[in-house]
Amino acid sequence: MTDRVRAHVFVSGKVQGVYYRATTRDTAREKGVDGWVRNVEDGRVEAVFEGPESAVSVMVEWCHEGSPAANVSGVDVEYEEPQGESGFEVRW
Repeated sequence: MTDRVRAHVFVSGKVQGVYYRATTRDTAREKGVDGWVRNVEDGRVEAVFEGPESAVSVMVEWCHEGSPAANVSGVDVEYEEPQGESGFEVRW
């Protein structure tokens, strides 16, 4: 059995144009978390994190701070069934 989990996250605040996606990608790769991150038209950033429960939890907590230039005002997270993400990428 595995402790693999999936978190689907929406981050609001000043999170676009501040290297939030690139920093998320680099941090997720460093932590061994799979998934993706992208900007949403309404100004939020959307991300999916899949991996060991402890590493995914670290990424969800990281989202509250984000990149150094970000100003996060909210993080909404839903846990879902893992879908087999492999690697971590920035989506457009």
